[in-house]
Amino acid sequence: MSGGFDPLVPRPIDLPTEVPLDADLTAGELAETFDEAKIFAAPGSLADPPDAATLDQWRSQLRSWRAGAHRRYGSPSRYDRPEAQWTAQCFTVAQVWLWDELFFDFEAQCFTPQRFLADAQARFGGLDGIVLWHAYPIIGIDDRNQWDFYDVPGLAEAAATLHAAGVAVFVDYNPWDTGTRRAQGTDAEELSAVVRHLDADGVFLDTMKKADPEFVAALEAARPGIGLEGESKLVTERIGDHALSWAQWFADSEIPGVLRARWFERRHMQHHIRRWNRDHGAELRSAWLNGVGMMVWEVVFGVWVGWNSRDAATLRRMLPVQRTMHSWLTSGEWTPLAVCAPPVFASAFELDGVTLVTLVNTSGEDVTYRTAGSGSWLALHEGDGVAHPGAVTLTVPAGGVAAVVQIADGVTCPAEVTHLAKVLAGEPAVLDASFPHRRARRLSPPLWSGQQADPEIVAGLHTGAVAVPAGEQVLTVRHRQRETGMYDGAPYVEEWKPLPPRLHDQRTLERAVTIGAGVHVGAREVSAADYARFLADLGETGDGDGSNGSEVAPSTASDTAPATGVTFARARQFAAWASGRLPTEDEWQLAAAQDGFERRTPAVWNWTESEFSDGRTRFVMLKGGAEHRSEGSDWYVDGGVQEPEFALKFLLPGLGVDASPSIGFRVCWDLAEEDAQ
Repeated sequence: MSGGFDPLVPRPIDLPTEVPLDADLTAGELAETFDEAKIFAAPGSLADPPDAATLDQWRSQLRSWRAGAHRRYGSPSRYDRPEAQWTAQCFTVAQVWLWDELFFDFEAQCFTPQRFLADAQARFGGLDGIVLWHAYPIIGIDDRNQWDFYDVPGLAEAAATLHAAGVAVFVDYNPWDTGTRRAQGTDAEELSAVVRHLDADGVFLDTMKKADPEFVAALEAARPGIGLEGESKLVTERIGDHALSWAQWFADSEIPGVLRARWFERRHMQHHIRRWNRDHGAELRSAWLNGVGMMVWEVVFGVWVGWNSRDAATLRRMLPVQRTMHSWLTSGEWTPLAVCAPPVFASAFELDGVTLVTLVNTSGEDVTYRTAGSGSWLALHEGDGVAHPGAVTLTVPAGGVAAVVQIADGVTCPAEVTHLAKVLAGEPAVLDASFPHRRARRLSPPLWSGQQADPEIVAGLHTGAVAVPAGEQVLTVRHRQRETGMYDGAPYVEEWKPLPPRLHDQRTLERAVTIGAGVHVGAREVSAADYARFLADLGETGDGDGSNGSEVAPSTASDTAPATGVTFARARQFAAWASGRLPTEDEWQLAAAQDGFERRTPAVWNWTESEFSDGRTRFVMLKGGAEHRSEGSDWYVDGGVQEPEFALKFLLPGLGVDASPSIGFRVCWDLAEEDAQ
C-alpha cells in the first residue's frame, strides 16, 4: 500500500453513486449527481432490502435523470444507422495477443484463428468480437512504432477468417506511443489505414475514455459504423459517438445497481472487466442484470489469469439468451430490480407481451425460486421447454444466473424463445471456482541438423570466452514491475487497480540456480561479419548494406558491430552451427560479472537460452540492455544499458517480428562437451 491507497479496495471514484430519493431534486441537481456515475447504487442492503415503494421512488429518479440527460445531450442517432447496429449485439469480446499460442502456431509460423475460436466456443459459448493486441508490452525495444507491429504477413487473412465466423475485429490504438519512429501521417490517418487493411469493425482506445470528435470523424470515414470502445467510464455526452465502453473497475452496490451508460442508451454496449480477478461472478451478475457483455481476457500481456470453470459456465448460460433476445435487452421496457428478494435479484425486460426475467443469486448456495404473476411461464435454463400457466419453479445456482420468460395471456411465445429453452436445457451450472493454474516451463532449442562451421571460425568465436564454473549459485535479479510479470504467476491478484509505484517500480528477487558441468560464454556478442559468414555458409548471402549484419557478404559486414536484426530462432541456429548454444540468462549474468566479458558497440540486448511457455504465451529473458531508448511513456520497454542483474521478460512474437536492431546474441559452449571432444 502506498500513499494510503489499498490496491485491494475500490477507490472513491470507483464506488457506485447513491441515488437520492428526494423527489424535490431539480434537474440540475440530478445532472450533477448522476452524469459522472459509473453505477447507480441500488437502495437498501442485503440485510435491509428496500420495500416496493422505495424501489418505485428509486426507479422514478433514474427515469427523471435519463429524460433530463436526453434533453441535455440529445438521443444518440448513430445507433439508428444500419452499419452501426452490430455493436449492440457484441456481447462477448476477447483481448488476444497476436502471438497467443492458441492464435498462432510457432512451429508452423502461421496464425490459427480457427483454433482460438474453437476453444472459446467450447468454454465460453463463443465470441462476438476479438481485440487483436499487437505492440505493448514489447514496443519500445527499438524505434518501430505501433503501426509497424500491425504490418505482419497473414494478419489480414486471419482477420478475414474471424469475419467469416461472424466475429467482429477490433484493433488497438496506443495514444501514448509518441517516442518511436514518426509515421508520415497523423495517428488518425495511420490508424485509418490499419482499419482499412484489416477491414476492422472497431477500435479499442487503450488508456483513453474517449476520442476527440475529429479523430472519430476520420475513423468513421475509414469504416462507416465503426465501433469505438474506450477504457473505463465514458462521459454521458460522448455515448452518442462511442458505441461501446469498458465497465472496468466499476464497484457495485451490495444489491446490484444500474450501469449509467446503459441506462442512458440501451443500445450502448458495455463490457465488464476486472483483469486481475480470478472470480468474475460479480461482473457476470451485473452484466446479466443490465443486459450488457463481458470482456474475456485470460492472458494479460503475457500473464495467465484464466477463467475458472464456474464463471465460464455462467457465461455459456448467458450468451444464448442475450444473443437470441437482444431486442428485449435493447428495446424492451426495462424494470431494474423487478425481483428484490435477497439473495435473488432480477431485471425484467418486457416486449410485446413477452417478458424476459434475468435472475441472479448473490449467495454461495443454490436457491429455489418460484415465479409469481399472471400468464404463462417458461424456464429457460431448466425444465421441458414448455410454457406453464400460473408459475414455474427453478433453481438459481450459487453465485450464478438463470432466466425465465413470462408470456401474457393471449400472446404467442416467439418460436426462437421456445427453441432457446430447449437448447439451454443442456447447459447446466458448474460449481468449480478453483483457479486453473498454468506453469511456465523452459523450452529446449530444436536440434540442429545443418552443417557445422569451420573449426577455425569456432575457435575465433571461442577466443577469450569467459568460464562459468559448475556449482550452485544464488542470483539477485532486478526488473521493472510491469503487467508482464516475470517467471510465473500474475504480478497482481484480485487487485482493484494497480497504480504507480506498484505498476512501474523497480523490483528485486533471488533465484537459486545450478550450473551443471560449467560453461564458456562468448566474451562478446557475435559480430555482423560472423553472422554474414554463417549466412554465406548456408548459401543465403545477400546484397544488403550490412546495417544489421544480415544478408550481406562477409567482406562488407562489420567485424566490430554486433549482429542484430536476427530472430531468436536464427540466433539459436547460429549457436548450433558454431558447435554451441545460447547462454541461459543465469550463465550470461554470471559471466558478465567476470573479467573478460565485453559489450560490442552499439550495446544491444542479448538473446538467451531462456525461452519459456505456459501453453499460451512464449517469452524469452533478455539481458544487458541496449543503447536505444524510447522516451515519453512508462509503457515502453526498458531502454538504456542495464546492469548484469537486470532481466527483461520479452514476449516472443513470430514471423520475424522478434528480429530487432536492439537485440544481438553471444554463444556459449558446455565444458563437458568440449572435454569430450
